[in-house]
Amino acid sequence: MSTAERKGAVARRGFLRGAALAGAGLAAGGAAAPITATAAATPTVAPFHGPHQQSVLAAPRRVSAFTAFDVTAENRAELTDLLRTLTDRARFLATGGTPEPVGITGPPADSGILGDELPSRALAITVGVGAALFDDRFGLGKLRPRRLTPMPSFPDDDLQMDWCHGDLSLQLHADDTDTVLHALRDIARHTRGGMQVRWRLDGFSSPPRPSGTPRNLLGFKDGTANPDATDAREMNGLVWVGRGMGEPDWAVGGSYQVVRLIRMLVEFWDRVSLSEQERMFGRARESGAPLDGDAEHDTPDYADDPKGDVIPLDAHIRLANPRTTATAGQRILRRAYNYDRGMDSNGNLDMGLLFCCYQQDLARQFETVQKRLAGEPLTDYIKPFGGGYFFALPGVRDASDWYGRALLT
Repeated sequence: MSTAERKGAVARRGFLRGAALAGAGLAAGGAAAPITATAAATPTVAPFHGPHQQSVLAAPRRVSAFTAFDVTAENRAELTDLLRTLTDRARFLATGGTPEPVGITGPPADSGILGDELPSRALAITVGVGAALFDDRFGLGKLRPRRLTPMPSFPDDDLQMDWCHGDLSLQLHADDTDTVLHALRDIARHTRGGMQVRWRLDGFSSPPRPSGTPRNLLGFKDGTANPDATDAREMNGLVWVGRGMGEPDWAVGGSYQVVRLIRMLVEFWDRVSLSEQERMFGRARESGAPLDGDAEHDTPDYADDPKGDVIPLDAHIRLANPRTTATAGQRILRRAYNYDRGMDSNGNLDMGLLFCCYQQDLARQFETVQKRLAGEPLTDYIKPFGGGYFFALPGVRDASDWYGRALLT
């Protein structure tokens, strides 16, 4: 095969695991030089290898990019190559190191926006699959996770299909914008021909102000009542899919991921009195405390307020988490970011919430909570317009493992 033919083959496939682009020196396998002591001293995000994607449990970092992809691989073998390549790149980007040198006539192996060496464990990566991946293209229909469907439109949604669903989901988060953008460019480059971006939204998490849980763009603390992500027993009961749950064997160790893109009508919200805002949430804006408490993590006493005189019956926190024995298993692990897209075509501010959550059962957890929230007062000030349901794959256990191996082999 001539050099030109080899280039044409790569253009058609877009990616070749462990191979190089002839005449261009493009490293596709993610090999890295040893990490230096300087890189190793970088603050860590989450370990890459393990039975779960630990990035699911990692606290949100300052910057995030959530991207959904359509898979363009033509068959199961190409899908396997795609996921192997995605794993190689994710492992390299998450663990750090030095890109392999390339020939002087080819394009550089790396964009260079982080310099000559990638920091160690400065980036967390979460990969999921959507229901569409289990259509008839790859013969995976019988292996679809039991609860995985396209995300439905709930009563208060205004979904735009260009911002919904996808074959694969990719979440990147780090403390620096250039770290996230570097990773997104690297992955897009090495998987070209195997998948293409369907939609993407970038987010950010603010530092605690003045302390405690970060705030959303409505000014309230977001995620105060989250379950304890460091409690393995609680995570096994709420987040991770385990054996005996009726799911395919390959799915054990994964988690259902919900992404909701929610615009906040901040210009209208900012005209609402503080007392009304607090009654809609059920919390004091300044401290984050429930309206019947003093501190952010105080437990609201709904039994002592049966008519909702203090915390209204339709307050967000009361509907989302009634705190009864029957609803304890409906809790979700919330991972939310703010977003800002500038202005819309009418000159209104376009900002809101990039909401993400994890659970082991969509019907029991997210959908049950979402149905309780239908018609809450906050719906006048928020507009969900996109997102999707995905299944966060089980973790990459070691250097020989790859995303989706048990699904495809």
